[in-house]
Amino acid sequence: MRSLYAKILVWCVLMTALAGAAFFFINARAVRSRGNPWSRINRFQMEQAILIFHTLGKEGLQEYIERVNQMFGPEHHLLDRHYRDVLTQTDFSEYAQGSLRQWEGEHPPIVRGRVVISRPSPDGQYTWMVIASPREPWNFLPYYGVLLAIIAALLWLLTSRLVVPLRKLAKVMDDFGAGNLSARFKDSRRDEIGSLGNSFNQMADRVQTLLVAERRLLQDVSHELRSPLARLSFAVRLARTAPDRDAALDRVKREVERLTELVSSLIEVTRAEGDPAERPQDTVSLDELLNRVSADCQLDAQSKNCRVSYRGTPAVAVAGNEELLRRAVENVTRNAIRYAPAGTEVEVCMKTTDREAVVEVRDYGPGVPEEKLNRIFDPFFRVEASRDSTEGGVGLGLAIARRAVSVHNGSIRARNMNPGLCVEIRLPLTTNGSLAPSPQA
Repeated sequence: MRSLYAKILVWCVLMTALAGAAFFFINARAVRSRGNPWSRINRFQMEQAILIFHTLGKEGLQEYIERVNQMFGPEHHLLDRHYRDVLTQTDFSEYAQGSLRQWEGEHPPIVRGRVVISRPSPDGQYTWMVIASPREPWNFLPYYGVLLAIIAALLWLLTSRLVVPLRKLAKVMDDFGAGNLSARFKDSRRDEIGSLGNSFNQMADRVQTLLVAERRLLQDVSHELRSPLARLSFAVRLARTAPDRDAALDRVKREVERLTELVSSLIEVTRAEGDPAERPQDTVSLDELLNRVSADCQLDAQSKNCRVSYRGTPAVAVAGNEELLRRAVENVTRNAIRYAPAGTEVEVCMKTTDREAVVEVRDYGPGVPEEKLNRIFDPFFRVEASRDSTEGGVGLGLAIARRAVSVHNGSIRARNMNPGLCVEIRLPLTTNGSLAPSPQA
């Protein structure tokens, strides 16, 4: 039997049957150990009927017997010594002679197709008689049927609650294995099945992150290396035939350096979006990190005849990887320096809210057309007017920054300041040494 549904159903049926058999067995033993309760009830009813008849007469006895019939169902009669009903004078001698004995309950007498129980009084003056229709076993079949239907419905609900989510999880796993990397187990259960689904979702997120990073790297490499390799090949051929070989070799060197820069940038992108479990998480002093980045970028700013200034809130800490955060802020700052006009200042400032640290890097350059603001963080995107492949680098600095900020549950965006461009980075502050919830969560 390979179906978990069938196994659970069979085991539940067997357990129900065993519990029912045990219940009836224990109940039978308990009844036998205490004697027949119906015998004691009949004796009590007879004593009460005789007492009421002697004290209240026939009217009181009639009322008492009607109440007993309503409560217990069968016919009840108080007979005199000649086996006649003291109320109606109906002759019940045939029933009494066939059933007169002390009944202990296992095999009640049957007279003229009816169950008859007779109990004489101690003085022999009266007889208490109970007449009922025989209860055949199949008379209880409708009750057993209803009980079994209820049990079957409950067992179906139980097995469905267990098996259906497992089948859904198996379907999600099949889809994920077939290449649908977005397939996830969506269920709000908090039991072991829900825990299993959450574990699968976390594993799928990590696998998707790694596979997507690998695919993107291959696509980016194949796209961006084509032109530099073609130029390098042309430069090599030119070096073989050109009269000025030193100039030709200098060109080859520049192309090699550009290829090296491109490959290094692609590797940084891949590391920035790689497996989060492999990145060490530390408490990073954001104020000290921004101070160091601003100081390191001063040399680049001086070569552009501009400067970098920093102001911020001290003693601000975030949780994450310090190297990734440094690269993110440094790439944004160097990008601002690249397009800052001479004599201007690149402003780096940091402030805090209740849950976030907000880092802003502003230059006073030409800015970016509004329709292209959302694209400047895409890999290899350049704004044609001011960011060509010669001046604007390889187009990966802001892409690296976005991916580094993203893995820290942060956000990054750009807006025009007229003049200049401001890039804003938001990072969650630490909460008890761990990453605070994302602002978008």
